[in-house]
Formats: sequence, C-alpha cells, structure tokens
Amino acid sequence: MPLAYGLTGDLERGHLREVLVRVRAARLTPAGRTALPHARASLAHAERTGSAARRASGVETGELHIGTLFSISVGVLPGALRIWRRQYPELQAHLVEFRHTDDLIDAMEAGRADVAVGPTPAAWDGPAREIGVEEFVIVAGPESDLPSEPASVRLADLADRDWVHFTVPSGLAAILDEACRAAGFTPKLSVRTEQSTSALNLVAAGLGIGLVPANIIPPHFDGVVLRPDPPVRRPLSVYTRVRPDPITAAFVEAIADETLVMPPHILNRLD
Repeated sequence: MPLAYGLTGDLERGHLREVLVRVRAARLTPAGRTALPHARASLAHAERTGSAARRASGVETGELHIGTLFSISVGVLPGALRIWRRQYPELQAHLVEFRHTDDLIDAMEAGRADVAVGPTPAAWDGPAREIGVEEFVIVAGPESDLPSEPASVRLADLADRDWVHFTVPSGLAAILDEACRAAGFTPKLSVRTEQSTSALNLVAAGLGIGLVPANIIPPHFDGVVLRPDPPVRRPLSVYTRVRPDPITAAFVEAIADETLVMPPHILNRLD
C-alpha cells in the first residue's frame, strides 16, 4: 500500500504537507490531525449540498439532515417526522443530535445540518419560526412520599431531596442548576446521567427526583408529576441558515403544526 498524503489549504499557496505517516499501519501526523476536521466538514457539506440540489430540482431522493438535542428527538420530533414522511416517503431523515444548545448552533453555522429544532437562539440571522414553549416538570417515583396533589410544588421545598442530575456536558444540567440556584439551593446529587429518558427511568427506580421536559414522559409513567414553582420553561424554534427549499419547508410546516410541546396526558395531570 503506497504512502498516503493529504492536501490542506496550504496547497493553494503552493505547499504540500504530509498528513499521514506509514508505520505498521497508517496514522495521522500532527498536520493531518489538524486538517482532518476541516476535511470531514468539507465532505459532509458536499454531501448535503448534493442532497439539497436534488431536492431543489424536484428529485425527491436524498436526506434531510435535522439538527436537534437528544431530549427533543425523543419528545418533539416523532410526530412531525411522521407527517413529513407521509408527504415524502422516498426521502430519509438524518438526525444530527447534540447534548447542548451551543453545540447545535455551532453545527448549524458550520453547515452540518439543513434545519435545526431546538431552543430559540438568542441571535440568529437566518429564517426562524417559534414552535412553542417547552415546559419542565418535577418527577418522582411511584413509591416517593412526594404528594401528587396539589399538582405544583415550590422548588425551594425540594432542597433536601436527592436529585437525579445530568452530566455537565448536557444542557439539561445547566437548566436544573439554574432553577435550583434561583430557588436558593444547590441540588443534592444521587446520580448523574446524560440522557433525559435515562433520568426518567432512574427516577422511576426511586433514586431521586428529577426535572425533565414534560414531553418525554410517556402515558404509562406511574410516578408523580408536578409543575415546579416558579415554572421552568424554554421557547423552541425551527430554524435554517438560508431560505428553505420546498421539502425542507414542508418539514418546517409539519413541526410547526404537529408539535405537542406539552402532551395532553401530562397536561391533564397538571390541571
């Protein structure tokens, strides 16, 4: 196998730099490691550009790359994707999922997704449409001594409880920490997890109480669900870098029309 070389941006200036060295197997040089993320981004952008061109020309094949957060892919996207796929059954949806809103915005700015669904960016210069306000709720296991009525609880009254928390890279960790800080306490940790669905399962197992998006809770959850006082909410939007093509626009319409940010089975429990 011949020694492999790669080209970086220096090629345009008349320079060629070795990006791979040959030992028993090929491995990247420091220059190669520097160039690799840019090469991957360029290849991904080229692939999405081709897919977008096919969509714009009316050829209904390819993929729609949807950037989102892990919790939103569980609680918000399924209904919208079902409607969109009925309109475009030959197309595929590719979810590009992140743990934190900042990572999602960075990915959109870098062209890693065609459209994003997530917390409304503070400053976004492309098309954006708000789809609703996501509400977070307090959850506890079925054997918890936390009363289910009334259907709200002061966060300050939960200062002595054990909490199922989130790992620091997750944006949900910052939401819980900020809510507790505003109520005057630091949550006492029982366990940390990265995923909202895992947090719900840990709560159900009796490992502590949690603060999760209401839309991830399934109808069969038999634990306690309470609205925190003060409420914890975040606006959600669907946004793109440029004016969406017709197929992307159909997804925007589907998620704007079909999204149930607060599921009826949870709303009934909180009323």
